[in-house]
Amino acid sequence: MSVEHEKVELIGQDSPEQRFSSRSIRSFVLRQGRMSVAQQRCLEEVLPRIGLKYSISEKLDLDAAFGRQAPHIVEIGFGMGETTAKIAASMPDKDFVGIEVHGPGVGSLCKLVADGDLQNVRIMQHDAVEVLRDMVPDGSLAGVHLFFPDPWHKKRHHKRRILQPDFVALIAAKLAPGGYFHCATDWEEYAVWMLEVLSAEPLLQNSAEAYAPRPDYRPLTKFENRGLKLGHGVWDLVFRRR
Repeated sequence: MSVEHEKVELIGQDSPEQRFSSRSIRSFVLRQGRMSVAQQRCLEEVLPRIGLKYSISEKLDLDAAFGRQAPHIVEIGFGMGETTAKIAASMPDKDFVGIEVHGPGVGSLCKLVADGDLQNVRIMQHDAVEVLRDMVPDGSLAGVHLFFPDPWHKKRHHKRRILQPDFVALIAAKLAPGGYFHCATDWEEYAVWMLEVLSAEPLLQNSAEAYAPRPDYRPLTKFENRGLKLGHGVWDLVFRRR
């Protein structure tokens, strides 16, 4: 599926072309989205304060970005940011970097950060694969969250799934010893895929026999709660760096 940049509204600090820099298979499609007045205002006023700029030549200094030393956790594709904000609010002793390409989601999380006066959240509006590859030092992360990524359920689109062996190896390299990689999906076939790919990475070890109980820190979303009441499944996987 191609990305038609000219049909995407330019929202936020970066144009769609600036949100990724190299040619590779994309696990996301940039879509035009509606943004509320409040989200747009927070995007303009809050993102300059908490936003991190992508650079292919400079590593992230997260201690400097947050103004303190604390465990650093990255969330990949935070959507509209509700889960990110709730987790950050419940863990003030940890610092969170949310990575998302879609403008409305970035605006939404900016508003949640402002409303909650969250000091431990930073945002990068860029392709997470490139951010991790180019900017995150090896062995520097306490955790990585990947919640409900696009399952690309058609077989011909499986190559677009973000969870691929090379990506898992990249994440594992960025985790400190004992650091964790937490994935969640509500698509059973993708859960099986995730378990197979994660189990094949030699630097990671499963924290459970197969799927893990939902950790207390991951809140139930409204969509997830509705699905559970209808009998739909949700699968969590928590692997740790050896």
